[in-house]
Amino acid sequence: MAKVTVIGASGKVGQSAAYAISRIPYVTEIVLFGREGGEELLEGLKWDFVDAFAAVGRRIRVTSGTHPSLIKHSDMVIISSGVPRHTGQDRIDLAKKNARIVAGYAEMAAEQAPDSILFVVTNPVDIMTAVALKHSGFPPSRVFGLGTHLDSMRLKSFIAQHFKVHVSEVHTRIIGEHGESMVPLWSATTIGGIQLKNLPEFRTFPGEDMIDWVKDAGHYIIERSGATIYGPAEAIATLARTVLGNENRILSVSAYIRCEVHDIGNICIGVPAMLNRKGVFPIPIRISPEEVDDFQSSVEKLRKVTDEVFEFLGNDEGKNLL
Repeated sequence: MAKVTVIGASGKVGQSAAYAISRIPYVTEIVLFGREGGEELLEGLKWDFVDAFAAVGRRIRVTSGTHPSLIKHSDMVIISSGVPRHTGQDRIDLAKKNARIVAGYAEMAAEQAPDSILFVVTNPVDIMTAVALKHSGFPPSRVFGLGTHLDSMRLKSFIAQHFKVHVSEVHTRIIGEHGESMVPLWSATTIGGIQLKNLPEFRTFPGEDMIDWVKDAGHYIIERSGATIYGPAEAIATLARTVLGNENRILSVSAYIRCEVHDIGNICIGVPAMLNRKGVFPIPIRISPEEVDDFQSSVEKLRKVTDEVFEFLGNDEGKNLL
């Protein structure tokens, strides 16, 4: 049985993720948490959830509010609070604004639920995961971010459509930054257990076009519908279920790495990791030389921004996360 707190539940992604998580059988309590001033919205959302649970015969406790004590005894705390990126806004500016928010909530979670697992959704997610790790004081295994999980699922879907196969036949993943410097692992991509490069259709495979689409997918959806909601919500719920259900699945999330990827480390970034009730554990991997170069470039890009954010927050020791 598990208690999950969603910080930022008044936002579209937060409330949709909370509802998706409520379908996990062993989640028995959900806390819809937000900032002061949002009590009425959260209260209304709570009763809407209660009605929905009654309709489907689901028995689950729902609480809402803004007082830190609500977080106590949570098994998982999900941080989705933050300001969205606006057109033309500098990435560093967004990172600095959201870093203050995430740092405060990470400290709150550590104080109120010291045994919880901290799951970061706020963007830029890799940098915010590093901020949460630093300010919670938790061990790296108990802090992770959404990372490239949704990106990997998008790529998986595109590959399945291209080869006209069921999506379960495709195994692929994206590592690195959740952003422009993401790295597709074509060397680890298989369809029906057959490596992608060994299929005749590989000669006309539009890999670069697919990655461009994955990078642009969020902007494309936001421009047309105002926000990405259901994709992120289900991706968040999948990761929550994997951890709380002790499933031992290997998925691509933002996690702190030491030397698991060709001895590149001391950063939070998207990598394959084992997820279970104890937390998140990056898997040592070996990839192609070209992928190593791309991953190193992604690491250097994130490290630069992460260092600037820590300097902004006043963490002189920020360059060394542990």
